[in-house]
Amino acid sequence: MKKMLSLILVLILLLLLCPCLAGADSGSGALYVKPVENLPEDFILGMDVSSVIAEEASGVRYYDFDGAERDLFEILAENGVTHIRVRVWNHPFDADGNGFGGGNCGIETAVAIGRRAAAAGLPLIVDFHYSDFWADPGKQMVPLQWKDMEIEEKTEAVYDYTRDCLARLRDAGVEVGMVQVGNETNGALCGEKIWFNIQYLMQAGAKATRQIFPDALVAVHFANPESGAYESYAKKLAYYDVDYDVFASSYYPYWHGTLENLRTVLADVAETYGKKVMVMETSYAFTAEDTDFSPNTIGEGSLVTKNYPYTVQGQANAVRDVVETVANTPNGIGVCYWEGAWITVGGSSREENAALWEKYGSGWASSYAASYDPDDAGKYYGGSAVDNQALFDAQGHPLASLKLFSLLRQGNTVEVVPDAVEAPTLTQDMSSPILLPETADAVMNDNSRQPVPVIWNADGEELTARYGGREGSFTVGGVAGGMPVSCTVNLVKYNYLVNPDFETGDLSGWTVEDLAGADELYVEDKLTDSLDGTRHMHFWSARPDSVEFTLEQEVRDLPAGRYRFSVSVMGGDAGEQEVYAYVKLDGELVGTAPMAITSYAEWDTGAVEEIEYAEGQTLTVGIYVRCSGAGSGAWGKIDAAALNSAG
Repeated sequence: MKKMLSLILVLILLLLLCPCLAGADSGSGALYVKPVENLPEDFILGMDVSSVIAEEASGVRYYDFDGAERDLFEILAENGVTHIRVRVWNHPFDADGNGFGGGNCGIETAVAIGRRAAAAGLPLIVDFHYSDFWADPGKQMVPLQWKDMEIEEKTEAVYDYTRDCLARLRDAGVEVGMVQVGNETNGALCGEKIWFNIQYLMQAGAKATRQIFPDALVAVHFANPESGAYESYAKKLAYYDVDYDVFASSYYPYWHGTLENLRTVLADVAETYGKKVMVMETSYAFTAEDTDFSPNTIGEGSLVTKNYPYTVQGQANAVRDVVETVANTPNGIGVCYWEGAWITVGGSSREENAALWEKYGSGWASSYAASYDPDDAGKYYGGSAVDNQALFDAQGHPLASLKLFSLLRQGNTVEVVPDAVEAPTLTQDMSSPILLPETADAVMNDNSRQPVPVIWNADGEELTARYGGREGSFTVGGVAGGMPVSCTVNLVKYNYLVNPDFETGDLSGWTVEDLAGADELYVEDKLTDSLDGTRHMHFWSARPDSVEFTLEQEVRDLPAGRYRFSVSVMGGDAGEQEVYAYVKLDGELVGTAPMAITSYAEWDTGAVEEIEYAEGQTLTVGIYVRCSGAGSGAWGKIDAAALNSAG
């Protein structure tokens, strides 16, 4: 017993002294929460848990912060959640009664969830997709039973269906606080793709809601606030006099632009049309790891914006900032977290998990969904894509981030310590001594950024002796802020170009000559469209034969010798084209390299080799682009230019 007590004391001391261990703790004491100013008492802090019935049928259990197994809805209510959101699909089953997955969220599932939510004192937000399976900006499929209906008959069907479902919820004693008439309806709903028809369906859903739950709010729901389309949606809703109360948006920080933009577009709708606004879906990852052998929406290596670390604290900070943004937007009424309890089922293998996904519908889609959605769910069915964005760990124990909702008003101040250390990257000339950075940027638990000292496992002199003089990359490890950190060192031939990948955000060093009056020629900041860094040169024009330009840079005072110039391009709709990299010496063309624009993300690199340069000459490198255009107009991106010694 004495030895056991000593061990416990040592573990306690380690937790107190080591920030990295303390940051991994799932209790509330480790969570830093800055209070949200001006947060209304009736602000909605909702959570979508539509998969919970399928999860529990698959063996999942949920626990409170004391380690006791409890009803999920009681746990959520105790931790500040005010509403439960539940999706409703018309008939998510094949002809043999096999569920499509995603929780098999028919009205029966919604009633079961609603009863349990009501027992915990939580009203429902009912999310009608008006589809047999997932509806989102890219997919608004009509239910099979309605597929041959004209708009008049379909409108009546939407009304009858909404009324009947809501009546079942009312008769089951479920409190409904809000009803969505469609899910992420970006210009489409229930198979309809023109607003003249869409508005009829929204009106029908609203009418049924007013009759069965007259005090419930009616919401319309859109995604992609970064697209600039919200004003258009709101204007069309007003033009058709659609009856609704809440203009709701999805906002996932890694996809949907800045919080400043979110606030701006929602405020415009609130102030112009007098509507309430909210974020109906948001979430963030607490880890990059996958726990159920099925790919996640985001993780390390995902081409997304990562403004917060993938940690429990990073997850809490991301959600807290969304809440603050909506709370300080005119008529902002709430935020809902999406599927905060959709964790792994089974656990030991994909085969074990897949059997549960298929039987109970606890994965995002089952193979049976192919009968309705063969091109997506029928090909890519699997488990939870958001288990790393849940507010519970893989065993069903709550993360500290779950307590965020109850801490938003008063906050929770703890010692400011590093939460995550960003891995530095060092790119340098291969012939120079390797000098590792003395600090690394740490994201603190209050979401501030601070440099912290690094102790590397090897010094620069040792690394220079081992790797110097050879082109390539290697990784060296170290410790910063009590956490492991690695630095990727890229040894390259020196690039003699100024602003070679446009990371200054402008055309510094470059000259553009527009030869045909293109619609767009500018430096764009978009990670997913860049080959190197986050910026690139963008071009687009809708008119035929209006894309023709040169992009070039003059270089003087180079050491005499042999050089190599390269540049990369990608794009689409080019039609008949002529594209090449080129090099001039004292204004005379001395070399070209043909290139091709084919399709998105298919980068083609042109390289002019063996450029003989004599001291005092003027070297000009560049790319010539001419496209006749096809389809929606020729477009493309230029990135990663380099002028290196070929010696």
